[in-house]
Amino acid sequence: MANIAINTTQNVNLDYKIVSIGERIVAFLIDFGIFWLYFFIVNLITSVVGTAFSDTWTVIGVQSLLLVPIMFYSLYMHIIFNGRTVGKMIMKMRVVRTDGLPVHWSNYMVRWMLRLVDIWIFTGSIGILTILFSDKKQRLGDAAAGTIVISTKNKVKISHTILEEVGEDYQPKFTSVTSLSDKDVRLIKETYQIAKSSRDYKMLTALRQKVEQLLETNSELYDIQYIDTVLKDYNYFTQQF
Repeated sequence: MANIAINTTQNVNLDYKIVSIGERIVAFLIDFGIFWLYFFIVNLITSVVGTAFSDTWTVIGVQSLLLVPIMFYSLYMHIIFNGRTVGKMIMKMRVVRTDGLPVHWSNYMVRWMLRLVDIWIFTGSIGILTILFSDKKQRLGDAAAGTIVISTKNKVKISHTILEEVGEDYQPKFTSVTSLSDKDVRLIKETYQIAKSSRDYKMLTALRQKVEQLLETNSELYDIQYIDTVLKDYNYFTQQF
């Protein structure tokens, strides 16, 4: 499984693992299973409609209307669930942009339109070949949209080593934390943990003063609250890419 470095809008480098072609195929097969289940349900409904109405065009019209949602399944799932379909959720993968910016709906649109070439017309051969021979494991749709598919189960993130996770609804307080480097945050976290576990309040105060100087802040939070907030803010911003 290859790795890729993504530079976020906060100028923070994150390393992610690009999913293998096997994982992408499994995710596709899961979504394809959903397609067939949906088609089966549609056939049941149209059979009932066909029994109730003798007009063939009515049956065709109802069937066509019911098939519209599944035609756009990949597009609206990616938009609604932040780069994921059901298959990708189960396989723990996600579509992101290679430049670190948030994925726009137009990027998903490009990927969805080129599925016709990558997957459907040539029964997946074009998509498989382009993934195999691409350094970033991109199919044509990914290359055109400027996206890649990354693993979210084994991400190598700074938050896994020096920061704690924060909720999606977390509201950061200090935007200047983006000026810190990974080395700075690691040192702050290690010093914070040592001082907190040993109840060395002088060290905590000195650390807080140093961090306030670096970030040019003047907060009324207590020392522990302030450092904890700085670490959470840094983690929050490194996740927004």
